[in-house]
Amino acid sequence: MRIHCKVVVIAVCFGVFLLLYFLGGNAADDPLLREVAEQEEKKKEEESNSSRRSHSDFGRNVGEKFAKNFPVEEPLQGRKERKAINRGVNAKSKPRNIVGRPLTKRKRAEDVMHLAVVACGNRLDETLTMVKSALLFSLKRIMFHIFAEDPLAPQFEKRLNQWPHSISSKFQYRIYPITFSVGNADEWKKLFKPCAAQRLFLPVILKDVDSLLYVDTDVLFLRPMDDIWSFLKSFNSTQLAAMAPEHEVPKIGWYSRFARHPFYGVTGVNSGVMLMNLTRIRSTLFKNSMIPSGLSWEDILHPLYQKYKNHITWGDQDLLNIIFHYNPECLFIFPCQWNYRPDHCMYGSNCKGAEKEGVSILHGNRGVYHDDKQPAFKVVYDAICDFPFEDDMFQSLFYPIQTKFLDTVNTLCGRIPQVFLKQIEKTMKKAFDEKVVRHVRHN
Repeated sequence: MRIHCKVVVIAVCFGVFLLLYFLGGNAADDPLLREVAEQEEKKKEEESNSSRRSHSDFGRNVGEKFAKNFPVEEPLQGRKERKAINRGVNAKSKPRNIVGRPLTKRKRAEDVMHLAVVACGNRLDETLTMVKSALLFSLKRIMFHIFAEDPLAPQFEKRLNQWPHSISSKFQYRIYPITFSVGNADEWKKLFKPCAAQRLFLPVILKDVDSLLYVDTDVLFLRPMDDIWSFLKSFNSTQLAAMAPEHEVPKIGWYSRFARHPFYGVTGVNSGVMLMNLTRIRSTLFKNSMIPSGLSWEDILHPLYQKYKNHITWGDQDLLNIIFHYNPECLFIFPCQWNYRPDHCMYGSNCKGAEKEGVSILHGNRGVYHDDKQPAFKVVYDAICDFPFEDDMFQSLFYPIQTKFLDTVNTLCGRIPQVFLKQIEKTMKKAFDEKVVRHVRHN
């Protein structure tokens, strides 16, 4: 009986358990209860995700701070690959800037100075000595524009090509025939000195040249050409050429006493050394006494000559004086030491700039390089003409000038040797110092 009761109790309990089990499973399938269960599961997942995010953010913040304080270099290969990728992206997304290249070319063009000279007759050696003096002291490269008669052209080419490489590497040259674009060529050629009028046509012939220094064949540079070239930067907006006065003292000046035509200023200007902005000259209309409107440079030359040809003495220089008489705002005046001539000392020293700084450019007009009238000028010319290019300048150039100057102290210009020697000595010392510095740096 007792065993029977125990079996019944166990069966009842098992039945109750099964009943509860089936009731619980059906309740879980109920939609309302299922929704509650899903909400609870989502809440648990969100809490879990937020916990993971907080840990991740914390790690990232710490990593950023660590990277700022302790930067880690990217491997070289990786940097190269990344730069290559960036260049490719920029090339596609933005066109390359090629404006810089012409600027480089322009800068190189500005580093070349242009010098023009006109040689006819027996001026070969004199012209080459002028070219030599420019190359001895100048720093930038020089482009020489040599206008010569046909017989002289091959002689220039032969002599210039014989110069050593150390000198020929500093310059280029171009030889032009004597040509006149307007009027009677024979008449222009005989104006004043043979071929001297050619300088009037330089703006017309050298159309690709922006700026130019013209010098007569009897000019010698006693300091770098770079220094007079720098006057171009001193031009104001209306100035297009630069010259020195014909004289410093009006009472003894030629123009102020004898000229029968208009001239610039009080004493006129000398055209033996003439710095020009050719671009401005070509684009300017010049006032004149012939017609109310202005005339271009090319159009003014022939009618101006026709009007004044019976009144001018110094040819092309007189025509330049007439032009700048009516257009004074176009002219820049540089001091007399940049065009030092016998007139500055044969009547007594009257170039204060040369007394203070020495002669910068020596102009041996009146033929003083080839006679004994002004031996001080001839001493400088002979020394530069005879100087071997690769010799020491102090030993083979300056000291011979200094020594031979002792023989000129009894002449009018030889009485002031410091005027002739001061600037060339300073130039040589500067060149020597720069050479020593370059040598030390190289070693």
